[in-house]
Amino acid sequence: MSCQKPKPINRRDALRKIGGGFAMMSFAGMLGESLAEAETLNAKNPGSVAADTAATNPWMLRDPHFKPKAKHVIFLFMNGGLSHIDSFDNKPMLTKYHGQPMPGGDLGHERKTGTLMKSPFEFSRYGKSGLEVSELFPNVGACADDICVVKSVFTEIPNHEPALIMMNTGANIIGRPSMGSWLTYGLGTTNKNLPGFVVLCPKVPTTVGPPLWSSGFLPAVNQATYVTSDTSSKDFDPYKLIPDIHNSKYDITQQRKELELVKKLDSLNEEETYGNVADADPQLEATIGSMETAYRMQTEAPDVFDVRKESAATIKMYGEGSTARGCLTAARLIERGVRMVQVYYSAGDPWDAHQDIQAHRKNAKDSDQPFAALIKDLKARGLLDETIIVCGSEFGRTPVVELGGAGTHAGRDHNPHGFTMWLAGGGVKGGMTYGATDDFGWKVVDKPVHVHDIHATILYLMGIDHTKLTFRSSGRDFRLTDVAGNVIHDIIA
Repeated sequence: MSCQKPKPINRRDALRKIGGGFAMMSFAGMLGESLAEAETLNAKNPGSVAADTAATNPWMLRDPHFKPKAKHVIFLFMNGGLSHIDSFDNKPMLTKYHGQPMPGGDLGHERKTGTLMKSPFEFSRYGKSGLEVSELFPNVGACADDICVVKSVFTEIPNHEPALIMMNTGANIIGRPSMGSWLTYGLGTTNKNLPGFVVLCPKVPTTVGPPLWSSGFLPAVNQATYVTSDTSSKDFDPYKLIPDIHNSKYDITQQRKELELVKKLDSLNEEETYGNVADADPQLEATIGSMETAYRMQTEAPDVFDVRKESAATIKMYGEGSTARGCLTAARLIERGVRMVQVYYSAGDPWDAHQDIQAHRKNAKDSDQPFAALIKDLKARGLLDETIIVCGSEFGRTPVVELGGAGTHAGRDHNPHGFTMWLAGGGVKGGMTYGATDDFGWKVVDKPVHVHDIHATILYLMGIDHTKLTFRSSGRDFRLTDVAGNVIHDIIA
């Protein structure tokens, strides 16, 4: 005897059968309201992207909440913790009271610390704005009138992992969608042949790794595509950078037929399992969408990731190293319509200068020239006005010397109570500073800016009300800024 395998029950069947169908009556009412809203939207905006494609094509553009000032985001991430008081937040009082105890006694650091330590780096003023920047970032300093330095950023937890997750996802626990995922979910992308969100880093993992660019509970199609920016391969061949971007066995026409067959089989599976394609598993739909993107990437990705096509002058302007190539690639991706690109310095915590702050010299040398080149290059390409450049770390560093561990005691511990980030382009005022830390750079004393405020401001510049970009999961509505966040209107042009 043969026994037919029972079909799994779907949600609608369960609602229809449980409790005599009363739950289905409630569901029908809710569905009716949704359909009525959709009909109203179609009537007001016939043929609009929001009405016709937002629910059916995850890559298509959505209508923003209001007129945006920017279309793209590039996040330059100095993972490990840049010392703000050695880069963009000059503190003369540290020099005056060098070697003396910090006023107020023990500040409750993670590790054993000692007396105040002055910055070993000289500061200079740049541009018409007179922005103070240390000798670590002379090229960025030369762009002073294009950047806004926010000196009053803070977060809650001083450990790398939760601070990294907070800066990238708006939460200090793993599992939430990243900012890039929220942006592509809320706005879509302008080029369906490329991912909407790309992450560039020489090696994976960083301290946390892929959860920093995960889509979390958002559709899987909104997750970032990671591509290495490793420079060990001197020929910069994009076919070596992106795994499986070229299929040597089948040509593009054969692959198209194979993809159509897979889609047909998936469709049959949906009809058999769910009874209605409209009830299909969103994860399966996202997988199909990802396969479509992977197929289309074969034609465009090798070209956009091939930085060898840039002029010798442009390549020289960015300099050498993985950060330089990451920044140049980011400019090329933005030019092709990618919504967000994130450039990490390297794997691990390379800016984590516990033993000797002089370690910042190499990291800054690798970063300063390409950061400034990115600003200049985007301006030359006519893209700076529509691209927000955000640059920072998960936290700053302490004004006192760290004494823990062996070796040189000339480093600084983690400091989440006050640190610096800078922004440029995309509707941000250039040549200004915002907020302040105390005389020693320990904590914020003027115009505090939480990470949620940074996220809210970026979303605002992209035309999104951060309180309205939500996704329902586990019985509640989630958003990038959780239940907080204020737009920093003072830094918006």
